[in-house]
Amino acid sequence: MSSPTQQRAAAPVAQLSCYIRTHNEERLIGLVIEAAAKVASEIVIVDSGSTDRTIEIAENAGCRVIRQPWLGWGFQKRVGEDHCRNDWLMDIDADEIMSPELAGEIRDLFASGEPPLPVYYLRLVTAPPVGKPWTNFRIDPRAKLYDRRRLRMPEDRAWDQLRIEGGIQVRELQGALWHHSFRDIAHLIEKYNRGSSSMARDGRRKHPAVIRLRVLFAMPIYFFKAYVTRGLWRAGLYGLILARLSAIGRWLRDAKMYELERLEAERKEERKRDQG
Repeated sequence: MSSPTQQRAAAPVAQLSCYIRTHNEERLIGLVIEAAAKVASEIVIVDSGSTDRTIEIAENAGCRVIRQPWLGWGFQKRVGEDHCRNDWLMDIDADEIMSPELAGEIRDLFASGEPPLPVYYLRLVTAPPVGKPWTNFRIDPRAKLYDRRRLRMPEDRAWDQLRIEGGIQVRELQGALWHHSFRDIAHLIEKYNRGSSSMARDGRRKHPAVIRLRVLFAMPIYFFKAYVTRGLWRAGLYGLILARLSAIGRWLRDAKMYELERLEAERKEERKRDQG
């Protein structure tokens, strides 16, 4: 017979909806949904054209699937918000698995009705493919549990995190949200390539002089931040590899911004010549 704690953790929270953006996520989506369903009464999948078994797995698990071509990072989350039935929302990515400890904390928040604060940070803990989860470094608190009557995701193509204005109280929950962010180095490189292209294309454009300075000098700074400041040195040789890849990923954004700025300048000159 299950204990009272186990029985409490098994029943969903009626006032909470979870939305998840997906695109070819069959690797983990079943486990992500299974964990989220322990606290959310509704799970909405916002799928941007999966060709694998993502939609099949989600529908078999009882999720409501919204087929939405990619609009951009923040806009896609807005679609999830708009299709949820509850006002309290949980924003989960398709590679983030809720720990039992975090599920228990969320249940406790809703035990007597709506939580007292409008937004809560969840502790994103990386679970790499090699080695143990990074429970003592590179913890990334994200505002992922919130009341949409008070906060909404940004209408932005390049940014998809809540902006917490001054005066809004926030509390950080302690249970881990396990982030299986990459399956191997090749996958991580693919993500950095896609992400840097999106940021260069849709993000706020830097002044050309700033872009050039970053292309020339920023790589060591990016590496220092990843390896020392964010603690990847704790992961040994594998951490060194990941820190270098992280620096390259950030530098690629600058390089692609430089390329776009040059292309736009050349096109502008061509138009001037054509008009002259």
